[in-house]
Amino acid sequence: MRDLSEIRKDIDAIDSELIELFRRRMDCAKEVGCYKKERGIPVLNRQRENEILDNVQERGGEYGAAARLLFANIMELSRALQHNIVCSGQALRREITQADEAPPTEGVTVAYQGIKGANSYEAAHKLFPSAALCSRKTFEDVFDTVDSGEATFGILPVENSTAGSVSAVYDLILKHRFYIVGALDMPIEHCLGALKQSTLEDIEIVWSHPQALSQCGNYIASRGYTPVPKANTAVAARDAALEKRLNVAAICSPEAAKEYGLQLLERDLQDDPYNTTRFIVISKRLYIAPDANKISLCFSLPHVEGSLYNLLCRFNSLGLNLTKIESRPAKGRDFEYLFYLDFTGSVRSDNVIDLLSQLSEELPEFSFLGNYKE
Repeated sequence: MRDLSEIRKDIDAIDSELIELFRRRMDCAKEVGCYKKERGIPVLNRQRENEILDNVQERGGEYGAAARLLFANIMELSRALQHNIVCSGQALRREITQADEAPPTEGVTVAYQGIKGANSYEAAHKLFPSAALCSRKTFEDVFDTVDSGEATFGILPVENSTAGSVSAVYDLILKHRFYIVGALDMPIEHCLGALKQSTLEDIEIVWSHPQALSQCGNYIASRGYTPVPKANTAVAARDAALEKRLNVAAICSPEAAKEYGLQLLERDLQDDPYNTTRFIVISKRLYIAPDANKISLCFSLPHVEGSLYNLLCRFNSLGLNLTKIESRPAKGRDFEYLFYLDFTGSVRSDNVIDLLSQLSEELPEFSFLGNYKE
């Protein structure tokens, strides 16, 4: 067996050749891009790429699968270069260029799900302290209110640090494709609110939103309480006050308990002391603040092997940090999915706007959902 130093010497020599070959290949890709631009030929030719990859895998022998992966990545990078040459994504570039800056906070109406005292109400008040707030029964109702123009913005919870994603909201985001123009990470405290006449020993049943019940799962189990889901935490507090049952308490915010005249039997019930919910602001109009630092997209992917990996290769090549990727079933299409993706960045960066323009040309059902400050 050869000495390790000898093997590494060979590897270094081969790597030098690979680098030079890669540069030559990218120069050829540049020529192809210029040719396609002159003649108005689309950048993506999926059939030719698949033929090449099949051939590479066959010729790769025992390393066939790895060779296919390597060449797939090279093709992704070559295609990105060609997109920049042909100036892809002009419609998206115009959309972003024409966007207004930060959304107005005065003289607007903001819809939220729930009633006064709900966490969504508190988030709406923090984000739009001077706005008129309108309560809606469901998440779908919030989208419909924004769609009709009755409200300029809508506030929705999308993720909790303990209970995870709010799947129903992601389904609605993918359905409506409204812009996201703001976000707030809000610490959530849950308390046990009950009638003034109740004692801690009286409580047997707790009412709350399913997410809140999940966030306080350990506490509920340790007390042996029976959890009962309600529309949201504030509705639970209101109903507990109205029904006047000594053995029922609401898991809600301290503000909701105060709003509906309940006493606080215990505080900080959440399993995670750093329990936080992320809220987003939806709008039919695009706003991009100068300090925007997060971008959201949605899209589907071609139903071919490695399509998600190849997409992520683009982000990795630019050093972009993905913070969220969520897949949801595509309605009416068995085992096909729509994707929601967040990453940190600004459309004022040339690399980022070029990437978005490339993806807008290639990905089925692509939508740019916004660039906003979180």
